[in-house]
Amino acid sequence: QLQLVQSGVGLVQSWGSLRLSCAGSGFTFDTYSIAWFRQAPGKDREGVSCIRSDGSAIDYNHSGQGEFTVSRDIAKNTAYLKMDSLKSEDKGVDNCAARPKFCTTRYTNYNRWGQGTQATVSS
Repeated sequence: QLQLVQSGVGLVQSWGSLRLSCAGSGFTFDTYSIAWFRQAPGKDREGVSCIRSDGSAIDYNHSGQGEFTVSRDIAKNTAYLKMDSLKSEDKGVDNCAARPKFCTTRYTNYNRWGQGTQATVSS
């Protein structure tokens, strides 16, 4: 069974940092690209970033005000999203998603999703 499980604290103060983890199991993690999406309240889901199996990363145009960095640890079958300098506008639901090989910003192309993490930015 292909599964993505997210973990990490979703509560942070303004200008603070968060790191979310996305652990994969039941599939060949090292051949999949892992993307991160965010959805602010009342807004459409948008792509944040994606990392390929070779470790190359893509940052997509999005409305986030903080600094978002994607990484992965092949040995641990885990991808990460590091979020720095977060603002209240960055609150919302963050999801990881996986698909074979290449990255895409279109979320409908991903069939496997993490359960989502509610990010809350307080001041």
